[in-house]
Amino acid sequence: MILHGYWRSGAAYRVRIALALKRLAFENRVHDLRTGSQRDSGYLALNPQGLVPALEANGTVVTQSGAIIEWLDETYPEPPLLPRDRVGRATVRAMAAAIACDIHPLQNLRVLQYLKRELGASDPTRDAWLARWMGDGFAALETLAERHGGRFCYGDDPTLADCFLAPQLYSARRFGIDLASYARLVAADAALRAIPEVAAAAPEAQPDADPT
Repeated sequence: MILHGYWRSGAAYRVRIALALKRLAFENRVHDLRTGSQRDSGYLALNPQGLVPALEANGTVVTQSGAIIEWLDETYPEPPLLPRDRVGRATVRAMAAAIACDIHPLQNLRVLQYLKRELGASDPTRDAWLARWMGDGFAALETLAERHGGRFCYGDDPTLADCFLAPQLYSARRFGIDLASYARLVAADAALRAIPEVAAAAPEAQPDADPT
């Protein structure tokens, strides 16, 4: 398998976590989002959106992190990343979608660049924007985790929801978001990142990591 990504991409980080939990080996292909290499013609032929991640496997290309992780779960079912029961699966998918649809898009690099370059937003304005939308999303997720969680977001085993949560909390810490009100989310994130294979999937552990 070939994973097209970038070390700091939250969406690519989600897929690395899923691959780590399933102990699946892959080749890493880097597309530096800062330089726009994800819009090169060669990559656009694989993923017309020009976004990361994309996964090449079994003669096909799968894009969008949620679709990739569900494809992995169907193709390599152990350990499962979705509960066995229908209500559980729907709940976990809803938790993941709260991040993928309602939080992450509003703090994506291209959105923040648009705020700054096209709308003239200052850094304090950007930070207020981030705090508002992450805060709203985390507050709802904290309630869901209190209702359904154990060691992790849902129950006592990692699921799709945890694959999405860890990168979002990484981003929140990067931007200085106060997480004191989200004890269940922080605990689930810590439990996930304590798994050695998942720790190796962290952004700072990637070969293309460049904190500068």
